[in-house]
Amino acid sequence: MTGNAPFPGLSTAEFFALANARLSLDEPEALTNAHFMPRLHDDDADPALIAAIAAMWPIRTAAVLVPIIARAGPTVLFTQRTAHLSDHAGEICFPGGKIDAADISPAAGALREAEEEVSLDRRFVEPIGYLDVQITPSGYRILPVLARVHEGFSLHFNRGEVNDTFEAPLAFLMTSQNHRREKAEWNGMTTTIYAIPFNDRKIWGVTAGILRNLWERIYRD
Repeated sequence: MTGNAPFPGLSTAEFFALANARLSLDEPEALTNAHFMPRLHDDDADPALIAAIAAMWPIRTAAVLVPIIARAGPTVLFTQRTAHLSDHAGEICFPGGKIDAADISPAAGALREAEEEVSLDRRFVEPIGYLDVQITPSGYRILPVLARVHEGFSLHFNRGEVNDTFEAPLAFLMTSQNHRREKAEWNGMTTTIYAIPFNDRKIWGVTAGILRNLWERIYRD
């Protein structure tokens, strides 16, 4: 593989082989390092915006599961948050949440949250490695955990948090031409976020940024 061309046609085996080769479960320093400067996927980001987000205190850590279902054509599992929540109501997300003190690792926290939110049995889930830490304007540092999900699982929603789940083809999500850029505001400052339209849904913000980072780490040399 060469250049920046997308390679959405990877087989399931090829994708997971690359993921295992390029990712690890070594916890990144960026998760808790107060001096870490966030990467906002915006080459023109205002340095003042980056500094303001990085300086938010206290550091709040979270982990999300990026579940790649090992079907003949691999898919990605998403949740849609309920409309009444105070944070990110109705948004499309990955299952996950705050890392608890009892969690032995960020990956363990993501697995626990996936069980709590959609009853995804961890016996079907094989964590592969961490993607890059994402920092949100609300001050959370989110560590995405890429995982292989074996077929045969069943889901049951926690209706207090999740309104729906759906799958999208990995090939579609990893086609870079589907990654759009949109402007967003934070405390009067402007930044750029990714957005990926899929059928009648819109994957955007941190979730789309994680998918873009997955493309960068696996599909681009």
